[in-house]
Parts: sequence; structure tokens; C-alpha cells
Amino acid sequence: MDQILQYIRGHRRQHLAQLFDLLRIPSVSTLPERAEDVKRCAQFLADDLQAMGMRNVNVMSTNGHPAVYAEWLEAPDAPTILIYGHYDVQPPDPLDLWESPPFDPQIRDGEIYARGSADDKGQAFAYFKAIEAYLSKKGSLPVNVKLLIEGEEEIGSAHTHKFVYDHLTLLQADAILLSDNSMFARGIPAICCGTRGLVACQIELESAARDLHSGAFGGVAENPIQVLADILSALKDDDERITIPGFYDDVLELSAEERQYFAGLPFDGEALQQEIGVRGFVGEKGFTPVEREWARPALDINGILGGFTGPGAKTIIPAKAMAKITMRLVSKQNPDKILQAAKDYISSLAPESVKLSFSGDAGGTAYLTPLDHPVLKHVAKAVRQSYGREPLFTRTGGSIGILSTFSDALRIPIAMVGLSYPDDNIHAPNEHLAEEAYYSGIETAARLFNELKNWDPGAAS
Repeated sequence: MDQILQYIRGHRRQHLAQLFDLLRIPSVSTLPERAEDVKRCAQFLADDLQAMGMRNVNVMSTNGHPAVYAEWLEAPDAPTILIYGHYDVQPPDPLDLWESPPFDPQIRDGEIYARGSADDKGQAFAYFKAIEAYLSKKGSLPVNVKLLIEGEEEIGSAHTHKFVYDHLTLLQADAILLSDNSMFARGIPAICCGTRGLVACQIELESAARDLHSGAFGGVAENPIQVLADILSALKDDDERITIPGFYDDVLELSAEERQYFAGLPFDGEALQQEIGVRGFVGEKGFTPVEREWARPALDINGILGGFTGPGAKTIIPAKAMAKITMRLVSKQNPDKILQAAKDYISSLAPESVKLSFSGDAGGTAYLTPLDHPVLKHVAKAVRQSYGREPLFTRTGGSIGILSTFSDALRIPIAMVGLSYPDDNIHAPNEHLAEEAYYSGIETAARLFNELKNWDPGAAS
């Protein structure tokens, strides 16, 4: 292991320069005009993997953006680890809030500022450089490795789900390892074992053929904004519980042990409130903020459109109104079932005076790796060796839809090791990754490979 760490520490400048080259590629998957940049980014990664000596390196087509695959399978007595990551990034808008151009990486106060630095190019590339260290110094890896780096995570892995099912044999492994999350806090490493699922829907209401004069029709014609407000306010009760019938039927409740563990985490609610600028936390009665974020479902209104919103007054009754809603789901909840239940309930709340249109998408189920799974002991040991303290076991309130597909299709455990920090501004202007976090991330990836060779997937837990 010392040889590998010496190589990593001796190549820091080179590894940083390579990351900068990767960050300069504006691989924004949601923008059609960036499609060629997305392809160029995939080829950049494939070229790097080929140069370091990985086998079967391919830029593989999907019905959307390509996926990058590579493997090294020459350790017959060791487990096979599938490394997952994504090379696509969020749009950088609003550009005027960036202190430096989003695709011109710069270091300020020890932080690498660029879109994708933390999510997920910097974290995924750390595994590349760890592999490079082993193949350069030893000509081999301590475990068998497969890599799948996709180009559509930021648009819901739109075509990657099908790709996984179409390539089950190629992707078969004993465990999945990824770093598309953060530490619990700076200096406090975390292993994330669960995500929430996602359902998104849109409600459109129409009450008239055109906007109406509020003097002529006020108090006579239906106002779709008022109806929309009534519908939205009916989706939760006074205890912040979601009122959709059957919504909680399949929720996996927290055990007493899990609640005790969560309660013991170093969560600073006041500091978080100050950081994000809220006056206090809200949510389902009877649960702590950590429990609500990680292990309870949620419903949020993401946007509303309707009527006149310009300066001054315009005396109309609008003809149309629209709202977008997302629901975060927890383990055991079925997104398709929840989507249908939401449609049925919202339709029942709409009066006959409006025409309702409902559309939605079941974005993926929640994923949860049991805390007593044997692979987590080895992951924790490697993380402890790297950061000098025990990692916390956490969940995330967000969704990584492809993980549920991995779980359903491959039926193997998944461990997420955060290499970045929670205040890295992912998806926002001035996204950044600490330079030291990148270097320590490479070392952590190397230690993970070294420790996982001791894991026997066939042994009883």
C-alpha cells in the first residue's frame, strides 16, 4: 500500500491538471447544443482508461448520451467491484452569479471552482487515478474492477436504466461502489447506505377559453389559481402528513435502533438553518429533521404558473393555472402506485368548473443497504484508514434513480462513499471541490480497493 500512496502523492500535480482538462468540457446533458461536448467528455474518459491499461474500454451507445465502460478482471480469487459515476453536469445558469467561468477551473482558497468539480467529475475521477496508481506501480489491481460512467445522471439516467438491463452479464459484480454524495461534514467521513425515490407530476387547470375581465366576471367565473391553491393546500394536513389515500401504506418504518443512531449524529440544526437562510424547520409531526430528510416521504410544490405577474395591475381572471410537484419516497414505496394514487386524489379534488390535466413520471424507487451487510465493514475500515476516524453511516434525502435499477437488476449491495463536502454548492453557481478533498479521495479509493480484497461475498454475514 505504501508504494501506491507514494505514487498518488508524487503525481498530485499531474492528477490535478488532468481533472482540470476534464472540467473544461461542458458536458451538460440536458442541453441539445452540448451533445457533442458530452460525447467528447466520454471519449476523454475512455482515452484515459485506455492509457492506464484498463481492458475492454468502450464508449457505448445508448438511445441518448453514451456510457463509458472498462474492466480489469485478472484477480481470480478476489471480488468484483462495479464502480459507478457520471460525467454529465448540470447547466451552469445563472452565469452572472459565478465568480469565475464555470468551465474554466480555478483554485481559490484551496477550492477547485468549476461546474462538475464535486458532482460528479472530481469524485468519479478519483477512482480513475487510484486505478492508475495500481496499474502503474504493480501492473495489477487487488480486486476485479468494472467501471460504468454514464452521461445522463443529471437528466434522470433517462436511457441508462435500459442499458443496465440490456447488459446484465457485462455489469454483473459482487458490489457497487460510488461517490456521488458528500461527507457528513468537513472532516467527518460518511458512508451513505440509502436514497429516497422520486415521483414528479404536473397539474394543469383550465376554466375558460381566455382570460376574463375581473370586473365583468369576478365572483361569477371560476378562478383556476384559487382552485389550484385549494388543491395544493389539501395535499397535507395540519401535522404535515400527506393526505393522498394509501400514501403511507408501504412505508418502511424506522426501527428504534435506527432512530437512536440518527439521534446520536452530530447534526447542528441551528448552523444548518443559518447556512441555508431559513427561520426554522418544518415537517411531519413526530420526527426529527434528520429522520424526515432521510427516512420519511415528502411532498413539495416546485413551481406555480398562472395569471399576470408583471409590474403594476392587470384586472383579469386567468384562464389557466399550473403547478409542478415532486414526492420523495422511502424504502418499500412503489413509485408507480404512488403516482396513480396522486392522480386519482388530485382529480377528485378538482371541481367540475375546471378542466384538469395530470401528467407525471415515476422517477425511481428508494434504495437501502442494510447497515449489517458485511461489505460495509470493509468499506468502513478503508475510510477509517484514510481519514483517521470512524465514518458515520448515513442516508440521503435525494434520489439517484439508477441505484434502484442496479438493485433490482443485479441484486448486489451498494455503498456510497462521500469524497466531497456538503457545502460544495452542487447544482448551484460557484460549485467547488476542496483540492485536498480530491487528493484524499484518490487515496481513499486506493484504500477501498486494497481492503475489499479481504471481503468474501460468499461468506455468511
